[in-house]
Amino acid sequence: MESARPRRGVSGDAPDLGDHRPVTHDEAPGLPLPVLGRALQGAGVAAVLLDPTAPVPTILWANDSFGRLTGHLPDDVVGLPVTVLESDEGSALDLDAVRAAMGPSSDGTPVTWRMLNRRADGAHLWCEYALSQVRGGDGQVEAWLALLSDVSGQVRDAAGRAGAVRRAETAESVVSMVSGVSRLLNDMEYPFVLRDICAAYGRGVVAWGGFFLDDGGLGYSDGVPPVALSRPRRSPVSTDALGDARVVGESAGTPTDVTTFIDPLRELVDGYVTGPVDFPLATTYPAGSDAATVSAEVRERAGLLDAPGDGPGVPVAQVVVVPGRRAVHGVFVSLRTVDGVDDETSARLVTALVDRVAVGVDTLRLHAREHTLAETLQRSMLPEQVEVAGLDVWTYYAPTSDDAQIGGDWYDILQIDEEIAGVVIGDVVGHDIEAAATMGQLRSVVRSYAFELTVPGPVLERVDQLVAGMRVQRSASLVYATLRRTTGPRPARSDEVSGSAAASGASASDAGRGVRWRLEYSRAGHLPPLLVRRGVVTQLDGAGGALVGFGSRARTTAATTLEPGDTLVLYTDGLIERRDRALRQGLDALVSTAASITATDAAGIGEELLARLAEAPEDDVAVVVVRVPDPARDGLLPTVSPRSRRWVLPSEPASIGRARHAVLRTCQAWEIADVSSAELVVSELVANGVLHGWGHIALRLFDTGDGLRIEVEDSNPSPPVTTDGHANRLGGYGMQIVERLADWGWRPSGTGKLVWAKVRPVTPRPAQPGA
Repeated sequence: MESARPRRGVSGDAPDLGDHRPVTHDEAPGLPLPVLGRALQGAGVAAVLLDPTAPVPTILWANDSFGRLTGHLPDDVVGLPVTVLESDEGSALDLDAVRAAMGPSSDGTPVTWRMLNRRADGAHLWCEYALSQVRGGDGQVEAWLALLSDVSGQVRDAAGRAGAVRRAETAESVVSMVSGVSRLLNDMEYPFVLRDICAAYGRGVVAWGGFFLDDGGLGYSDGVPPVALSRPRRSPVSTDALGDARVVGESAGTPTDVTTFIDPLRELVDGYVTGPVDFPLATTYPAGSDAATVSAEVRERAGLLDAPGDGPGVPVAQVVVVPGRRAVHGVFVSLRTVDGVDDETSARLVTALVDRVAVGVDTLRLHAREHTLAETLQRSMLPEQVEVAGLDVWTYYAPTSDDAQIGGDWYDILQIDEEIAGVVIGDVVGHDIEAAATMGQLRSVVRSYAFELTVPGPVLERVDQLVAGMRVQRSASLVYATLRRTTGPRPARSDEVSGSAAASGASASDAGRGVRWRLEYSRAGHLPPLLVRRGVVTQLDGAGGALVGFGSRARTTAATTLEPGDTLVLYTDGLIERRDRALRQGLDALVSTAASITATDAAGIGEELLARLAEAPEDDVAVVVVRVPDPARDGLLPTVSPRSRRWVLPSEPASIGRARHAVLRTCQAWEIADVSSAELVVSELVANGVLHGWGHIALRLFDTGDGLRIEVEDSNPSPPVTTDGHANRLGGYGMQIVERLADWGWRPSGTGKLVWAKVRPVTPRPAQPGA
């Protein structure tokens, strides 16, 4: 049979394949080639012969099945490139890869691929191509034979399975994300809760998201402040922390220019527009507006600083309101994602997120308001100490509950007149709010009668009468004592003296000689005070009587004299009472401890009592230490006491002077130089607590061996800020002074913060030999 190259023929004629047959004689023994050609023509599989020598393989012949599959008449496609079958919506055929696979190194295995084709009627179908070589008698490749089959159903099924897998993965991812967000919402007090929630939603729900709370203006928030903070007024002029212009002569006042700009975000927050809304992140919003602030913040945080700021191409964010019970809390701003969930799902998830965050913010701030109210009431009932001229007084109070600032114990130091001071210490049964309320009532009653009557016995009689009429439900015990100065002129107050006399608590006129005080007291079922004189302890157990309100007989008054160097200790049972020992044993331990104390300042005596007896209290603890300074002996006798001191000061300007005086006395007792530096540092730290904090201020001093460590604790969690001062007003240099004189830092403590400073010694310690 004559050999011939494949020729272009009409569709109705089977090609004369000659030796270019698609099967070998071994596969179809004894069949003449024309029969094989007719078999290929009548096969139910679409087949085309391609000319591989053309730049783009062209169609030499196509069978009738090809026409039925593609809708193209075989006569119409002969001579056209095979790419005529491609769809514009699919990927183009990689001819280079096909030629490489069909090259000389081919082992004869058909090359297969799938491609989206377009039928003659415009419909699309997926076809799988199986391409093999047709060789001549000399073994050279003279044509390619492509067999086409419709795999649209398989592709659809595979796409459906892949979509189902993606949906399942997306659902699993969404469930995991929502679960993580739920855990974050359980701790709304975490300072970065909103930032972490946005980071979780940034994994497939939104490309970027951020919360902007409306606390005096929209501002980006990593967390939720428990109390809505007032943001500084926005101004085109650079201002300091107090709102003053940093450059002298500039005005930070509100511009008076009239503008017709309507802020879209302010309209949304104020309820004039319902969201969500699309918000262009333009750079042309008026300075100081919420729109300008939010746009600039989002552009910076989302990495869009190089994006157009006006006209076409401006990025657009979606803004959703964060609602609240009383007012809108703020907005959630997000950018759409292209790789995550669809827009509808994203919108539903964002809405669910915002609603849950809104509930969390509402709950947090509602609790914060209630907590603030409770703390305000508690602080109004907290004991307060006044400075008593001529006496060294130290007080301590600690409730057993971590959730309350007050309990059933209390003390009071009263300056009744210039010559008489009053001391009260009491204990109401229980630790709950009812005990605290009873304590507040009794404290007010005792204070009122103490200023009216100066003798303790009659004071307690009047208290008994009033309490019986008030029908107070809780039992209470107390000791009321008065101290009357009996020798010498009235001592000067702490701010009227200086030097060693002030440090010891005595006046300048009393230097060199002691001042005696007459002590009168009456007890209503309370533990006896202790009088410590040169290592000998006396229990003042006279003038005893029934609990407050149960006195059926006249209250008596006992008296004694306090000499210079004497110490009076009043306390509640929380200092000595333990479950593993009897109360008598605890009282014996207190007496033994008091007898061994050698400190010559009231704070040192109190610190040692607490260190030895109150490490793990099981009840409220209140302690009052009153010491009569002894100018003739103080500082001459060796002392061994803890090198730490503590005070609790009210949040008022007078506490600054008290803190300086406490540091002065302590440094003298510890023989620490550089007192002036320590005074300046404690003044600035306590002043910051008074001006910017709230609640009582805790002051602690520690001798570290190479300097004095000062700790000041208040209830404001915001850290101290170092400023460069104020251009238009005095002040603002407090923390700069601290930095010049000490190493300092801060840390969170409870609901507030603790600021510490270690005063650098003026004269460094000499180097050790061999160092």
